[in-house]
Amino acid sequence: MRDQKAKGQAFRELHQQGTFVIPNPWDAGSARVLEGLGFKALATTSGGFALSIGQLDGQPGRDAVLAHAAALTQATDLPISADLEGGFGDSPDEVAKTVRGAAAAGLVGGSIEDFTGRRDEPLYDIAHAAERIRAASEAARGLGFPFTLTARAENFFRGRPDLGDTIRRLQAYQEAGADVLYAPSLSAEDIGTVVRAVDRPVNVLANSGGQRLSVPELAALGVRRVSIGGLLAMVAYGALMNAAKELTEQGTFEFAEEAARAKGLRALLERK
Repeated sequence: MRDQKAKGQAFRELHQQGTFVIPNPWDAGSARVLEGLGFKALATTSGGFALSIGQLDGQPGRDAVLAHAAALTQATDLPISADLEGGFGDSPDEVAKTVRGAAAAGLVGGSIEDFTGRRDEPLYDIAHAAERIRAASEAARGLGFPFTLTARAENFFRGRPDLGDTIRRLQAYQEAGADVLYAPSLSAEDIGTVVRAVDRPVNVLANSGGQRLSVPELAALGVRRVSIGGLLAMVAYGALMNAAKELTEQGTFEFAEEAARAKGLRALLERK
């Protein structure tokens, strides 16, 4: 097993070597499977994790999220970054506390978003949001190993589709010390505009914002990292629901044919 410093360095280097996909497991088993299939790094999904414990995205608190992250870091030797949501507190101090907790959980990266959690005022003002990122960055720099901080501008994800404001936010977060920048749910055209407007690696949420670009197409736009959020978890839960509906509505077992897709699962889990 690599130590945290080695994982942190490996994760940092991935952002300098071209475009890579960082899939999002929702439990230890899915993390092990993704490692076995050859991915180089993983990221948690707040939505997928919440589903796995019978809750909705945003409901589990900091302690539960970090305990989940610790379980994943213990299950795989891959570098793992976490969806740290809004940092679990409005103040910069609370965000810094979350970053230190993430490091204690074995993570080598994490994202902090500028979503307040409030419907009436969904985004922090830019100055305060940047202060939160600055506090997160300072906490990360004091850890003694490379911790890759991602800053998320939530405009398009939260019903505030203003590209100019998104870019101003990402530029402010860049100046505040973010290592990677992320604005989920952008169109293909907007992705290219954002990449050209900043000088940090850009993460894109695949299959969102009306775009269905492939990894090579995203790479051609200059994207360095591609995440998929809760998509894998939703695919798994979709298969579960379809199978359960067949049982309850028809009493048949045709869904069992889908189990063949998991051929080789045992071998992947026996790798360690």
